[in-house]
Order: sequence, then C-alpha cells, then structure tokens
Amino acid sequence: MRKKWQKQMSLIPTEIDHPQAKELEAISQILRSKSTIYEIALQDLMKHYKSSKNTGARGMSAEQVIRAAIVKVLFGFTYEELAFHLVDSKSIRRFCRIGIADKGFKKSVLNKNIKALSFETWQAINETVLGYAADHNLEKGRQVRIDCTVVESNIHKPYDSILLWDAVRVLTRLLHCAKENFELRQLHFKNHQRVAKRRMLAIQYAANNKARKPLYKDLIKISRKCVSYAQSAIRLLEQSPSANISMIGLTLDMKQFVDLTEKVISQAERRVIHGKTVPATEKIVSLFEPHTDVIVKDRRETFYGHKVCLTGGKSNLILDCLIADGNPADTTLTETMLDRQNDLYGRYPLKAAFDGGFASKANLKTAKSKKIKDVCFAKKRGLQETDMCRSHYVYQKLRRFRAGIEAGISWLKRSFGFARCTWKGLRSFKSYVWATIVSANLLTIARKQLV
Repeated sequence: MRKKWQKQMSLIPTEIDHPQAKELEAISQILRSKSTIYEIALQDLMKHYKSSKNTGARGMSAEQVIRAAIVKVLFGFTYEELAFHLVDSKSIRRFCRIGIADKGFKKSVLNKNIKALSFETWQAINETVLGYAADHNLEKGRQVRIDCTVVESNIHKPYDSILLWDAVRVLTRLLHCAKENFELRQLHFKNHQRVAKRRMLAIQYAANNKARKPLYKDLIKISRKCVSYAQSAIRLLEQSPSANISMIGLTLDMKQFVDLTEKVISQAERRVIHGKTVPATEKIVSLFEPHTDVIVKDRRETFYGHKVCLTGGKSNLILDCLIADGNPADTTLTETMLDRQNDLYGRYPLKAAFDGGFASKANLKTAKSKKIKDVCFAKKRGLQETDMCRSHYVYQKLRRFRAGIEAGISWLKRSFGFARCTWKGLRSFKSYVWATIVSANLLTIARKQLV
C-alpha cells in the first residue's frame, strides 16, 4: 500500500565524493528535515491508488516520488532516461532511497506517480522549502523583485493550414479506431489524409494570399467532411447497446476534437476567406494543448504558452509564481503579487523592485499604502525617484537589484527547461512550472550551505 517512506530501508549505495553527489546529499538533508513534504504528496498519490490484497510489486513511496521528480527536473531527464539512471547511477539511487538489492521503476510507473502530483501540492512544497530557508536565515522575504516571463507550450507554429491538417489526421485516426475496435458496420467514411496533406504543403509554399485562398477553401471543405464523418460516428457510438468505458472515452475524445476542429475552421474562414482579424482570446493555436494562450511581448515577439509572474528574493530563491490567464498587462498584476507575499509571509516586504511594465502612479500609491517603504520601477514613466524611494541612492540600488531576477529567469530556462513545458495538459503545465521552481530552490539552498 501507499507509504510516505519505507519503514525499513535496505542497504543503499555509499556517498560518492563528487560535487553533484554532494549537492544531491545536501538536498536530501533538506527534504529529510521537512518530512511534512511527503505527507502533502501522499494525499495526491492516494487519490490515484487502488486498494489490492497486497499482491504485486511494491509501489513507490511518497518520498521516492518527490525525489525522483526532483532528479528528473535537475538533470533534464526524460522518463526513459530517469528509469535508466535509477538503475545505473549510485548517487541517484542513494538520493531516491533505492536500496542496492532493490530494482528501479519502469518509465510508466514514474510517469504515473510524478504526474499525480498537482501544482497545489508543488506550491505547498515550495512554501515548506521557503520555511526551511527562513529558519536558516537564508531568506526572510523582506526585499523582493518581481518580473514576468513566458513558458511556452510544447506545440508547433499555429498556422491555420497545419491545424486543419492536424484535425483531418486526428479525426481519421479516431474513425479508424471506432470502426476496428467497436465494429461499427454502419459507419462509412473516406480517408482524406493524403489530399489534406498536399493542400497543407501547397499553402505553405504558395507565392501569395491570392494563391492560398482556393487551397484553403479546399482544405476547409475536406475538414468539414471529416467533422461530418465524426459526428455520424458519435451518434452510432452513443446508440450502441454494448457501451463500455473504452467506447465512452473514444466518444468524448471525438466530441472534443470535433468542437476544436469547428473552431479552427471558423477562424480560418474569418481570417483567410473573409480577411477579418481574429482576436487572440478567440484563437485556437493547438488541438492538443487548447489551453495555450497567445502572448505578444513588447509588441515585437509572439509566444504560445502562458504568462508567468515570478517573485524573487535577495537569496535568489523564487518566492512565488503566478500563472496568469490570457495576457494581462503587467500593471494589473502589481497588487496581486504583493498581496500574495502577504499571504506567504504574513506581512508585506519592506522593499520591492519591479520591471518597467509594472510602473504606474496607481500601483505606486497602492504599494505605499501597504507600508512598503521603497518601491522601485525599472522605468519611471513620469514618476519621481524620491516619490518611489527614500533617496536617489536607494532607487539605484533597488534598480540594480531588480536586474538580478533576469539572470534567475535565464538560469531557470537554460538549466531546468523552464522555457518550454513538455508535459501535456493545463494541470500538468502548472505542475511542471512549480516542480521546476521547487527543484531550483532546493539546489540554490544546497549550494549556499555547501559554500
């Protein structure tokens, strides 16, 4: 059955004299001193646990799941690579509390258990880690710096032609699955994948919009046919007397992709055929990650993912993270991020430094009303330095301090895969972001203690 940790550990590999092994051991000490982390994780794992009569292999404990997830993020492993290193590496086996005589875990087991951890759980774990930092005088949350970045979804460029091709391909696959697995003899459809792909490629290489328009009309017509086939299949599946879980699951998948395909057809017609502009909030940019937002940064770069607002501390720890809906202006997030600091530490910081996008007279007034002595915006936007801070010296010092979070964000993206989320679904996207932050914070604390 599920456990927080093993009651009796078998022999584990000895510690290795190597810098990375020492960092893992330091992280292990932090986790060991905060055993409530495993109690938090256990609640999520028990939701996915099915009781049995104590048969089969022993599952992963909550401690092993947390530690395996941290290793995955720290080293950028895939699940297959993680499964290999849990067998091959002495230091990683020691960190993940896997004994010498114990076997590792399959990639499917690792995937299932790590994905079971919700972003709320990772957020609670991060708060526990920050509590450890406060207890050891590493971070008190009295001076903060706040900035926004974008974490991209794992999707291709969202051209309408490619989205329509994706729709034809996926709906055809689901139709074949319905006919072969559930013997729907009344279901008749044609496979249009080849012609759809040709139209998609022709659109990509067309010389101009005039040449693209008839190709788009043809591709939209093919997509509508596939939607019609899928709707017929849905009706047959719902009327089937021998419905089971697999059939219900396939029906739901078809309904989801039919709905998304109709939205893609609508936006392609509006944009290409009628020459209208489709608002970013109404766009579908992926059939597989429909939660993805269109983020236009500084009116020059377009990203496809989610806007993430980070609060950093003086110790380079990430104190807080907000995954925003849509693409809200930075100015609308100032009060929210400060209030979250109050919720986290029970008080507002004494000093706060913001990126230039947060600057406004209203935000300065709001921050000052919360008894924050010094507020620095990287761009003044008509504000006076003496209105924001006690002196020109303090303003310049905070302005330089704010620049440090740029380096922190760069480090997260280069070393931890923070630039692009490879996990599927909005829930997993948020878990990925928080798991990255927790792992980075643990490594930061470990390195400070090893100095």
